[in-house]
Parts: sequence; structure tokens; C-alpha cells
Amino acid sequence: MELKQDLRLTQQLVMTPQLQQAIKLLQLSRMELQEIIEQEIKENPVLEEVNDLEEDSGPEETSGLEEKVHQDEPAEAPEPIKDFDWEEYMEGHGISSYTPPKTDGDGASWENFLTRQATLSDYLFWQLRMSPVTPQEHEIGTLIIGNIDENGYLQGSLEEICRALVCPAKQSEEILKLIQSFDPAGVGARDLKECLMIQLTGLSERDPLAEQIVENCLAYCKKKDYRGLARKLKVPLAHVLAAVEIISHLDPKPGRPFSTDEAKVIIPDVFVHKIEGDYIVVLNDDGLPKLRINTYYRNLLDAEADNVPRGYLKEKMKSALWLIRSIQQRQITLYKVTKSIVKFQRDFIDQGIDALKPLVLREVADDIQMHESTVSRVTTNKYVHTPQGIYELKFFFSGKVGGFGKEVSAKRVQNLIRQIIAEEDPRRPFSDEKICQLLKERHTITIARRTVAKYREMMKILSSSERKKLM
Repeated sequence: MELKQDLRLTQQLVMTPQLQQAIKLLQLSRMELQEIIEQEIKENPVLEEVNDLEEDSGPEETSGLEEKVHQDEPAEAPEPIKDFDWEEYMEGHGISSYTPPKTDGDGASWENFLTRQATLSDYLFWQLRMSPVTPQEHEIGTLIIGNIDENGYLQGSLEEICRALVCPAKQSEEILKLIQSFDPAGVGARDLKECLMIQLTGLSERDPLAEQIVENCLAYCKKKDYRGLARKLKVPLAHVLAAVEIISHLDPKPGRPFSTDEAKVIIPDVFVHKIEGDYIVVLNDDGLPKLRINTYYRNLLDAEADNVPRGYLKEKMKSALWLIRSIQQRQITLYKVTKSIVKFQRDFIDQGIDALKPLVLREVADDIQMHESTVSRVTTNKYVHTPQGIYELKFFFSGKVGGFGKEVSAKRVQNLIRQIIAEEDPRRPFSDEKICQLLKERHTITIARRTVAKYREMMKILSSSERKKLM
């Protein structure tokens, strides 16, 4: 063994911070990109947002700006940005700006009309305050309610609550029983069986058979084996069906009416319009600020004064230029990918889901001369508005399944399975094998039974035995 110096010449790919930022911007959603831009505007004084209401003072002289920023630095060989005129951008022809809506100063704000929906915890706390309990019992009840999830079930155990508050187990059990008597019925249960039993015992007319089924035979109900249940309990099938009918009207998730989930508004990143028989792809730039370099700092960089912090200005200028370039490249890539997808999936846009073709990332990547990973990133969390509706760009990529001399999209097969199940007789639901036969007879699509089962589970559709109804 010896210690010596060795000189070698090797090549390796080094991702600069700027390149990492460009890759990151590709996969950001619209809202995330807007937050990044707003944050950069706050942190970088060189960047500023252009308002459409501002008067255009004419084209700006920006030639040589990048050379001044990068002078005295090692030469780099960045990947060229195609279809991008930097000087034209700096003259004010970049990304469209977004002007937030304004209201009159004397007008009422919509915020004055907004209110927060009461949560399940709020409702339970209110009922606890209305109950005749001691301060210690109120503290126990507060901790119990704090451990009830959005579905109305108690998470954790009473033993943990007793250890946290140093209280007797019997006292915490009594307070839990009190909370379980609150509205909605079934809240505070520790499992499904207890939840259903609380609701059954609270009925004005109790049904002993229904209580017996919930207590000991829920597995039969899950499989809908009502005849087996009747044999086990040694009661007529009609009585079992009547008891099951009562159980089916109980709520297994009593906290759902208080759910705070709200519908999320999806803003498309791209629009596809049909004009004179052809489809035009238009980027949605609303909400993305138009960026430019601040004129004052640019002139300051040209100044000959000795007190100008040139190093700081160059660093901030370089960061601003790269951000603007990365955003522009992101938009160009998004446009190219969407245009390629529209070309491949034109039949879907014309006719709907039944015309969706199998498509993989590689095909789009080869079409636009880009890497497959770039296509994957730019289609993540991006949405397109088409004549068929709003879809995530990932939706258009689907594998193919077997057929007779033709390629069939997996999403089309899933849609056909959903249609077949929707048309079935609930008393005689189709088995997976029968669905295979119907796909072959009606649509000349040949797939295995296990494939039908896999697609059915992906769509969260129950098996034929679980879908069966006797009444």
C-alpha cells in the first residue's frame, strides 16, 4: 500500500442549482408555480411584476445584459433554449400578466359574508358544555372528543386517556358513554360493531334480531349470505331480510355530515379549442405574473460608480434571468406536450372515452424530441380543458389490452366494465367471468378474468356476491 497522486480525465453530469430549479418548475402545479414566483419577487429586488395597466414606455435596450451578468465567470455550455427570443422577451413580450379583481373602496367585501361550517368536534363540545358534568369530567370529555376522527370514531384507547389525565378507568368509561349518547347517533364508537349497536339501541322500537346479527354475525352481512345467516340463527329468511333492512339504514360513518371537505376548483393549465375543424392549443397564462428586470437595477449595473455592489447585483440578476428563462421553457414544453397528446388522442376529443387510444410516454417523447422523464414531469399535476371536459394530462396515457387485431385502451375497458355492471340485475349480478364473456361478445375484447377483477377493484366496485341484493 502506498499514498500517491493520480491525475485522471473523466466526464460526468453535474446538475447545477439553476438546472435543478428548471427541472423542479416543470413538475410544479399551477398554484405551486405561482407561489414560487411570488416568493422570488419578494426575495429578489431585481425582479418585478409588470401590470397590464401600466403604460408601455417603449422597448427597452437589453442587449448585452446577460454578458454583463456572466462576465468574469467560467464558460458554461448550457442547453440552448429553442424557440425563445430573449431580447424580445425583455422588451415586454413575455408571459401574459394577471390582474387581480378589484372592488370599490366603499363596497362590501365578500369576506363579510363568509362563515365557517361547524365541525363535528364543535358540535360535540357544545353538547358537552350543555351537559351537567364536573370540571374534571369536562376535561376528560374534552380529551375524548379531541380523539374522535372525522368519521365519528374514537381513535386511541381509554387507557391512554386515563394515563394522560390520571383518572379512574370507570370515570372515563362513564364520560365516553355520555358522549356516545350525543347526536349524531353512533358517535364515539371504537369500532363498527359498537357504532351500529349504539344506533340500534337508540331506536324507538328495538329489534332483537338486528342487534343479534350486528353483535355476532356481521361477516354474513358483508358476504350477503342471508340464507346461511338464517340457518345459523334458525329463523325464517324473511325475518333475517327484515332485520338486514333495518341495519342497512344505519350510518356506519356518523361524522360524515359534518365533513369539512369542499369541492376543489380546478383551473386548467391548457385549453384545447376546436376552430374550423382543427384543434388549437392555448396556454392559460392567467394567474402567472409577467416578470421583467427592474430598470433601476439594470442601469445601476451599467453605472461606473465605485459604491455599486456589482457582485450582489450580478448574482441577483443571474438568478432572475434564469427564473424567467425556466418559466418560459416550462410553458414551451407544456405546449409541445399538449399539442402532441392532442394529435395522438384526436379521436377521444371528437368522440369521447370509447375512442381513447393506448398511449405511453415514450411515444410523446419521441414525437417532440424530448426525454421521457421530461414528459413525465411536465404532465404531473397539469390539467387540460377539452370539448370532452377537464382532464389531467396523465389521463391520456394508458396501456393497451388484448383485442381482435386492434389496440384497446385500458381506460376504455374500465369504462365498459362500469357500464356492464350498471346495467345488471341487482338480484343476479354478473360475475367476473360473465363480464369477460360480455366484453368479448359485445365489443370483441378478450381479456382474462383476473384482469376484470383487477380493474373492478381499481374502480372500487364490489364483487358479485357483495353487490347481490335479495329484495
